[in-house]
Amino acid sequence: MSDDVKADAPKKKKGKIGKLLVVVGGAAVLIGAGVGGGLYAANSGLIGGKHDAAVDPDKPQLVPKSEQKHPGEGGEGGGHGGGEAAPAKHEGQPTPEGHGGDRYATNYYPLEKDFTSNLQDSVHFIQVGVAIATPYDDKVIENIKTNDIAIRSAILMTLGDTTEEQVFTSDGKKALQKRLVAAINATLQEKEGFGGVGNVYFTNFVVQ
Repeated sequence: MSDDVKADAPKKKKGKIGKLLVVVGGAAVLIGAGVGGGLYAANSGLIGGKHDAAVDPDKPQLVPKSEQKHPGEGGEGGGHGGGEAAPAKHEGQPTPEGHGGDRYATNYYPLEKDFTSNLQDSVHFIQVGVAIATPYDDKVIENIKTNDIAIRSAILMTLGDTTEEQVFTSDGKKALQKRLVAAINATLQEKEGFGGVGNVYFTNFVVQ
């Protein structure tokens, strides 16, 4: 074998190694770009996560406090409706867990007319005014208005199952609130497929 052939052999080996390094390096760049792109897509909600599920525009939506309105700016008492959202006191700042305060705005709706009912096994009767509270937008309020008769009936039946002991103590009144919430949500669930009432408040409470 001549000296020229011997001299060419190391050069060819070096050339092959150089090409191999270029191929491996290019693959690493492509893999890195793919991983980076995947992480970006995941973080932005394009793939995976809670953003995959499409929001049903026909269902009531929770209203963040940053979108809460002052009374008179749309909706029934500060809910999510037409017009521009009034800035909240802590707009854009989520409430830390364990530091009090609700994450979502409260939409209030007072029911027309007080409710009067006899108490269970008693000569006394109760008269109450009821206001409904929901963290959802005005769709829940509209559902309440649409099913006003059914809801009033459910409230009256709940009051009729209430005893004297329950209306003369704070704990009894709180228990009655929970029963009213359950009755109203059950009625809305049956009629509209969605409840959405978070609490009820007494605007008037008389026992005679």
